[in-house]
Amino acid sequence: MKKVLLTAGLALVVLSVSFPSAVRRVYGQVDESATTTGADFVAPTVFQAAGPSGASIQGIVTQYQTALGGKNNGNDGSHTDGFRQINWDGGSTTNLTTTLSPNPFAGFQATRGALFTTPDGTGFVQAPPSGLAADNVFNNPSYTTIFTPFSASRLFSAIGSNITDVTFFVPGAGNVPTTTKGFAAVFADVDQPDGSGPGEKRGNRKASTLVEYFGVNGELLFSSLVPAAPGDGSLSFFGVIFPDARIARVRITSGNVAPGPDDVGKIDVVMMDDFIYAEPKAQ
Repeated sequence: MKKVLLTAGLALVVLSVSFPSAVRRVYGQVDESATTTGADFVAPTVFQAAGPSGASIQGIVTQYQTALGGKNNGNDGSHTDGFRQINWDGGSTTNLTTTLSPNPFAGFQATRGALFTTPDGTGFVQAPPSGLAADNVFNNPSYTTIFTPFSASRLFSAIGSNITDVTFFVPGAGNVPTTTKGFAAVFADVDQPDGSGPGEKRGNRKASTLVEYFGVNGELLFSSLVPAAPGDGSLSFFGVIFPDARIARVRITSGNVAPGPDDVGKIDVVMMDDFIYAEPKAQ
């Protein structure tokens, strides 16, 4: 079978803090760092943005939610449309506690249909920037100031790894695996659009922050680098929507090293915030 190369437009960046609304929606394009797919490939719609603050990306986040039906289904049982959103706030935007969870992390599997695993990490953390900086988490005081949440007040990260896998289940049905047609995430402090640090290599390029979408048979459906914005405290958004529910697993490579080191030079440490995904439906 003849193969083709496709990907989302690479690393859309807000070029100046004077233009925080400089965001756009893009479609799959040919590029040497792209996903290799078969002739039956169907390009998803891609939504991406990056900028110095939450306001920089809010417009494209709202567009994405609207494209998924505009209804946040929260912890309800199964729905036929709408989306699920996890913002890590523990039920309160003033929550400043640090929560450590095991690997796998099944806290949202029954209620919102998402299970989180990290292939070589030890668990996960939900915490404000000060909690990420604490001795018992990443032990790096600089994390208090370089990371800014999109939705107050906590961020999310794997511990001991920069890789997070998300698999999908029917909400309210326990352990029934399923698929979704779209998944997106907000990222904190993506500095390197071309992934020039010591991270995972894809083709002739090393990915700083990468999102990969897989089907039910483990086939790679689509992948793209996440857009970056210069300076500490920046926020990025990346998501896709397919015509139908074909995503069984999402792999997120957040930054080019596991959290812990200083975020300087070619080291790009990245945290995650809101996850937004189309209603996982029973097949």
